[in-house]
Amino acid sequence: MTREIKLNELDALVETASFPLSKAAAREQFADVRIRYADGEESMGELLDRVPDEAFESVEDVRTSIFNVVPVAAVGEPGQSEGEG
Repeated sequence: MTREIKLNELDALVETASFPLSKAAAREQFADVRIRYADGEESMGELLDRVPDEAFESVEDVRTSIFNVVPVAAVGEPGQSEGEG
């Protein structure tokens, strides 16, 4: 069964892993996860394929690596700010 999460729920998902965590182990542990973006979705495996790191020391390492490779449209409209409104 596929698990779907929003991009802003990534930390809670990754907190279930044991660290240090290899990219291969992350792919295996999160193989059934799809990340929903503001404009579309993608599997965790597809994201990890684009991450250059081979291992992660913390949740923050995973988050930073993933956010560095997500499409710009994943986080909403250009210029949009979570704090506005």
